[in-house]
Amino acid sequence: MFSLISIFYFFYFSIIGIYIIFMPKVLELLGYNGVEIGIIFSSAPLVRFLVPLFFIKGFKLGNHSFYTALFILFLSVISFYFFINHFYLLLISNILFGVGLSLILPYIELLTLNEIGKERYGKSRLFGSIGFMAVSLVLVKFLEKPLVALDYLSVLSVLTIIFSFLVVYNSHYTKQKTVILQNDVTLFKDWRLWLGFALMQMSFGSFYNFFTIYETAHGISLDMTVYLWSFGVLVEIGMLYFQGKLLSKNLLRVIEFSVAATVLRWFLVFLYPDTLTALFFTQALHALSFALFHSASISYLFHRYHNKPLAQQLFSGISYGLGALAGALISGYIYEHYPVYLFLSSSIIATCALYFFVSYHRSLHVNS
Repeated sequence: MFSLISIFYFFYFSIIGIYIIFMPKVLELLGYNGVEIGIIFSSAPLVRFLVPLFFIKGFKLGNHSFYTALFILFLSVISFYFFINHFYLLLISNILFGVGLSLILPYIELLTLNEIGKERYGKSRLFGSIGFMAVSLVLVKFLEKPLVALDYLSVLSVLTIIFSFLVVYNSHYTKQKTVILQNDVTLFKDWRLWLGFALMQMSFGSFYNFFTIYETAHGISLDMTVYLWSFGVLVEIGMLYFQGKLLSKNLLRVIEFSVAATVLRWFLVFLYPDTLTALFFTQALHALSFALFHSASISYLFHRYHNKPLAQQLFSGISYGLGALAGALISGYIYEHYPVYLFLSSSIIATCALYFFVSYHRSLHVNS
């Protein structure tokens, strides 16, 4: 089971690598303007936020919805070939693509924690980081025509569908007797926790959307910027492999530590945007601000709530949906009007996230 899950992560995040790194460039080469590209790629995080709301209202994240998501993902990828030159039809395809991805990963994460436990989760998840990095290094050598990226996306999507099906089919969790779970995921009662998740991902808006542009504008070469990205992925892989013992500690403390490291990370990028030593150190902090934070967060939610499928679904929607969408919009505005303060704003947002996590942690002691 460990091997199946690891292979799934490899192919799933290789899709994400193509989608984030290459597809915007593909659309630009096909004649789409910046506004059109922005609208198309903002639809995915928006969908990722909206989909969990349906589960609050009674939809169940189970095998049926999962298999439906696999079909939607397959349909959307095939439709890219037919709609790639039509803005509105491509937008619909992209929305369906977002729906498929937003349902698949939370369910697999849930099965992973059930099947192999939080201590071994990182050693399986690191194959996703390897897939993300591998596809970026390989595809850049073969991207002679725009649709080559689409071919890679299609093949890897089919492989993702196959191995995600095998994971669910062989899972002991999915063979257990169905139990009707009450909705104990209290967004309003635990609002500090969920706001912290959203703000944390919001702080990444500057990094995911503008880091390459920001650094090259400060005199760092494009090649060196790519090395910075790759170094961040390498330390992420290292953390995922060795983080098991850390996840046996107080998970809220681990989350707070990871967010504090993120505050420092963004502040150092703001202070030293053209100093390679500082920039490599900030990329080393990616091991904490992404890998450790993500693992500690889903592990905490897994133990915090009885309705584990809904908790994982909401984490994906609120963090990587709402948080990512807001982060992209805010960072875009700041870079347009106050570019020098781009990563200072990220540091301030991460500081707000840290405040709400600490406040939530203290509220648990008060109520206990």
